[in-house]
Amino acid sequence: MSKVIVLSTGGTIATRRDTQGVGLAEDAAGDLLGRLPADPGVEVEGVDVLRVGSYLFTPADMREVALRTREALADDRVLGVVVTHGTDTMEETAYLADLFHDDPRPVVFTGAQRPADAVDGDGPRNLADAITVAASGAARGLGVLICFDGVVHAARGTRKTHTVAPAAFSAPDGGPLGRVRAGEVDITLKPVRSEPLDLDAYALDGVRTDVVALYPGCDDTALVAAARAGATGIVLQALGAGNANPIVTREVARLTEAGVVVALSTRVDAGPVAALYGNGGGADLVAAGAIPTGILRAPQARVLLGALLGCHRDRARVREELAARTGAAHTEDRPWSAGTTERTR
Repeated sequence: MSKVIVLSTGGTIATRRDTQGVGLAEDAAGDLLGRLPADPGVEVEGVDVLRVGSYLFTPADMREVALRTREALADDRVLGVVVTHGTDTMEETAYLADLFHDDPRPVVFTGAQRPADAVDGDGPRNLADAITVAASGAARGLGVLICFDGVVHAARGTRKTHTVAPAAFSAPDGGPLGRVRAGEVDITLKPVRSEPLDLDAYALDGVRTDVVALYPGCDDTALVAAARAGATGIVLQALGAGNANPIVTREVARLTEAGVVVALSTRVDAGPVAALYGNGGGADLVAAGAIPTGILRAPQARVLLGALLGCHRDRARVREELAARTGAAHTEDRPWSAGTTERTR
C-alpha cells in the first residue's frame, strides 16, 4: 500500500509551554499525526529524527535530515516525504535537502508558528496540507518544497519573512509554486533546478562557513576573525546590490588569494546581487574574487557554499560550481540573475 513518511525533528509544531510560558519541543511524530484535522486519505507513517528547536540545528543535523529523507524514499511504496521542522532554520535544511534530492517524489517541509498546546494552533492544518502535497502527483519532479499556510514554495529562494505570523514564508523573487486547498493541490510554476550533488560525497570535516554582515563604517575585523577561526568559506551579507568598502574589498582579495571561497550576498529582501559599483562596491568585490549568489540570501548561500566545500575539496571547482548554480557565470548577459521558475500552464 502507498504511504507518506513524516519525519519529525521538533520545532514549534512539537512545542509545549511550561508554567512560565517558555516553550520546548516535546511532542513526537505520533503526537503530531494524532492531531490531524481529518483523515489524510493515505497511509501515514511517523518517524522521530530529532526533537529540538531548529535554532539549535547544526550542519550535521541538517545532513542527517537529508540522509533520513533518502532512506525513507528507498521504499518504493512511499509517495513522498514530509519533514516537520522549526521555522527558524527551515529554509536552510530544506535547501540543503534539495541540493542532494535526486528522486522525482516530493519532499515537503512544514511546521508551525503557534505551539502544539495553543487553542488556535496552525500545526495540524499545515501538516495535513504537507501530507496532501507529498502524496500528490502534481508535486512530482518539483524537488524539495516548503508548504506553509496553504502555500507551496520551492526550497531554493524561499525564506522566513515574518517572525510570528502564520504566513511565515515567502519567495520574494520567484513567488509561490502553487497552493493547497481542501485537499486539492494546484501547481502553477515549476522550479528550475540544478543537477543534484552526491550525498555520499558530502563530508563535514574541515569545512567551516561563516556569514559576515556588512554595515556603514565596517572594517575587516570580522573577516579576519573568521579566517583565523578556520573558515574555508565566507558569505558576505553586503549592502544594496552587493556593496562594501575598500577596506573590506582588500581583505576579500587577500582571502581569495589564500584559498578561502568568498560568496557575495546582500541584506536586501529581494533582487539579485549585481556588480554595479566601484570604490569598494560590488564590481570591486567581484574583481577581488567574491562570487555573487544571485537571489540566494546569506543563510542559503552559506548552505550551498558549505555543501560544495563538503563535496569537492578542490577550491577551484567549488568556485566554478558556486558561480554556475547561482547564475554568477552569466551576469554579463543576464545581470538580473538566472531564472528560478517556469510556468506549468
